[in-house]
Amino acid sequence: QVQLVESGGGLVQAGGSLRLSCVASGRVFSISSMGWYRQAPGNEHELVALITRDDSTNYADSVKGRFTISRDNAKNTVYLQMNSLKPEDTDVYYCHARAPGDYRPVDYWGQGTQVTVSS
Repeated sequence: QVQLVESGGGLVQAGGSLRLSCVASGRVFSISSMGWYRQAPGNEHELVALITRDDSTNYADSVKGRFTISRDNAKNTVYLQMNSLKPEDTDVYYCHARAPGDYRPVDYWGQGTQVTVSS
């Protein structure tokens, strides 16, 4: 099992910055990738950014050039630096981790942290 705890959300004005953190605990050695998703009420999870074990990254087109995902292996922590925030970035952001399972990958989710960008 893997547990994920997010922090760093809040209220910021458009153009501002926030940094989200996600601390993983448990079977962290099994994690193959970690990422951030966001989900507005009634919508599906949308991938924001992903980082793999070999440090490959992937970003949603809407955040490229503004958001940066990184990790600190010593602290079992993944970060999402969000710059030039826009009102449309307002959402609940969820930390995600994927690990191999017996038959298929296993997905783990944090509890979510609210990001609100005012215009």
